[in-house]
Amino acid sequence: MVDLSQYLPILIFLAIALGLSVAFVFLPMGVSRLTGTYKPDAEKLSEYECGFPAFEDARSQFDVRFYLVAILFLIFDLEVAFLFPWAVSLDLTGWVGWLAMVFFLFILTVGFVYEWKKGALEWE
Repeated sequence: MVDLSQYLPILIFLAIALGLSVAFVFLPMGVSRLTGTYKPDAEKLSEYECGFPAFEDARSQFDVRFYLVAILFLIFDLEVAFLFPWAVSLDLTGWVGWLAMVFFLFILTVGFVYEWKKGALEWE
């Protein structure tokens, strides 16, 4: 016979997590309906995208600069994400880790200068 009592804490944890999730999602909506803060109007229900009101067909193509800026943000955000663990573990990696990170930063700097020279960071 299998003893399932060892799974009881996990079941309790999942029930509490589910209850809190439901409370955090539906409780604010219910409170706003009861207190009268839910007052939709044409401005609140209008479409909003990219910081300006939609004036063309929804299927129109975006300018490639939106995607370029997003990709550049991801690249340099990942750079910072790699710098933190490196800085924390620098005492363990020593000079080899330091030189590897300097090489990594050099490659990213060359890429950044290339993008700058090509005008990828210019917004008209």
